[in-house]
Amino acid sequence: MMETFAFGRYHHHRFDLKRWIPAFLSSHKTFFTLLWIVGFALVFIWQQNIVDGLLAFRRAPAWPIPKLRPVAFNLTDFGGVGDGVTVNTEAFERAVSAIAKLGKRGGGQLNVQAGYWLTAPFNLTSHMTLFLAANAVILGIQDEKYWPLMPPLPSYGYGREHPGPRYGSLIHGQHLKDVVITGHNGTINGQGQSWWKKYRRKLLKHTRGPLVQIMWSSDILISNITLRDSPFWTLHPYDCKNVTISGVTILAPVFEAPNTDGIDPDSCENMVIEDCYISVGDDGVAIKSGWDQYGIAYGRPSTNILLRNLVIRSMVSAGVSIGSEMSGGVSNVTVENLHVWNSRRAVRIKTSAGRGGYVRHITYRNLTFDNVRVGIVIKTDYNEHPDEGYDPNALPVIKDISFIGIHGQGVRVPVRIHGSEDIPVRNVKFQDMSVGLTYKKKHIFQCAFVQGRVIGTIFPSPCENLDRYDEQERLVKRSISQNITDIDYDF
Repeated sequence: MMETFAFGRYHHHRFDLKRWIPAFLSSHKTFFTLLWIVGFALVFIWQQNIVDGLLAFRRAPAWPIPKLRPVAFNLTDFGGVGDGVTVNTEAFERAVSAIAKLGKRGGGQLNVQAGYWLTAPFNLTSHMTLFLAANAVILGIQDEKYWPLMPPLPSYGYGREHPGPRYGSLIHGQHLKDVVITGHNGTINGQGQSWWKKYRRKLLKHTRGPLVQIMWSSDILISNITLRDSPFWTLHPYDCKNVTISGVTILAPVFEAPNTDGIDPDSCENMVIEDCYISVGDDGVAIKSGWDQYGIAYGRPSTNILLRNLVIRSMVSAGVSIGSEMSGGVSNVTVENLHVWNSRRAVRIKTSAGRGGYVRHITYRNLTFDNVRVGIVIKTDYNEHPDEGYDPNALPVIKDISFIGIHGQGVRVPVRIHGSEDIPVRNVKFQDMSVGLTYKKKHIFQCAFVQGRVIGTIFPSPCENLDRYDEQERLVKRSISQNITDIDYDF
C-alpha cells in the first residue's frame, strides 16, 4: 500500500525523484526562460540608469539658480544671446547699469544661464552678484582691439611686459564694495591661446590683461566657478581688503601658456584662498606687493593672508610663490594643507636687490610634495627690474619663516635657500620633515647665508648652516658657520 500525506482535500503520493525531476524541468522550462528574460531586462535597465546618471553628471543638472539678492535678472533680459557668436558686451553693460541703481535696496544679481556668452571686457558694480549657472561659459573676445587700455598699476609704474599702458581685464572692477562672483561651477574662459601666440611672436605692444581683476575694493567673494585660459594672470585682486576665494578651479596649459598665474594677491589685506584646484602655466598662487621703486613708493603690503586646502600643479614655476614683486612688503602669511604635484617647484620666495620691502612671519604647515623637482626655494637674485631707476641698495629683509610638517616623495632637491651676503635669510625653522628623494647626491639640502634652526630629526639631513635642537627644543648643536654656500644648480 502506498503511503500518503493528506493536506486538506489534496493527497500527494511519495516523490519518485527519477520521474519528478525531468517532469519538473520540462514543465518549468517556460518559467526559467521568462525569468532569464526578466533578469536580462533588469540588468539592461540598471546599466542604462548608470549611463544616464553619468551623462547627467557630465551635462550637469539644471539646478535652480538661487536668488542671492533682493532683485535678480537674467542676461537674456538685456538682449544676451548665448550662441558663442553674438557679442554680448552691451547686454552685460546694460545689466550692470541696472544693478548699479539698486545699491540702497541691497543690490542685484545677474544670472548667466547655460550657453556660450561671447563678450569684450566689462566692469562690475558694487552690491552685485554675478552668478554662472552650470554649463554657462563667458568667453573673452580674442581681438585685442576690443580690450581697453589702462594706465600701468601705480605700484609697478610700468606695464609688466611693455612700458606705457596695459590691457584691462575681461571682468574688471574698481572702488567696489560687496561683490560676489559665484555659480554652479560655470566658466569664465579668456581664450588666451591667441594672446600667448602673439606674445611669443612679440606682436603685442602692450602688457596682456588678466582674466579677472578687482582693484581698490573690499568685501569680495569668488566661489564655485572655473577660470581658464587667461591671456595673462588669471585672478588678480589689487589693493583689496576682506577677500575670500573658495572652491575655484583655475586651468591653463602647463606649457606654452606664459604668465598664466592662478591667483595673485597684490597689496591685499585680510584674504582667504581655500579649497581650490589650480593647474596653470606659471605660479599657482603668487603673493605680490609692487615692483622696485614704484612698489616702495606705493607702500601697500600684502598681509594677513591664509592659503589652505589647495591642490596645485605648476610645471614652469612654483605651486605657491611670494614675489618677486614684493617691494611693499609681505607678512603674516599661512600656507597649510597644500599638495603640489608634478611640478618644477613647490613653494618659493623670490626677490633681489632693488626690491626693498620685506618677507616676514611666513608659516608653511602640512605640505605634500609629489614628484617635484625642488621642494622649497628662497632666491635672492631674481634680477628683473621695470627700468634703470631702481635703487640697487634697496635690500629686502627675509626673516621668520617656518616649515612644519613637510612630506612627500619623488623630490630631486628638497630645500634650496640661496641667501646672500647683502640679503641673508634669518630665523628659518624646520620641524617634522620627511621627503622621499629621487637623487642620492650630497648637498641635496642646499643653503647659503642662512641662519635658523632644525627641531628634532628631519630627512634629509639639513645643511650645516642651521642650529640643531631636540624634540623638546633644547639646543643640541650650534652652527659654527651660517655663511657656508653649497648651492648646486646643476641638479
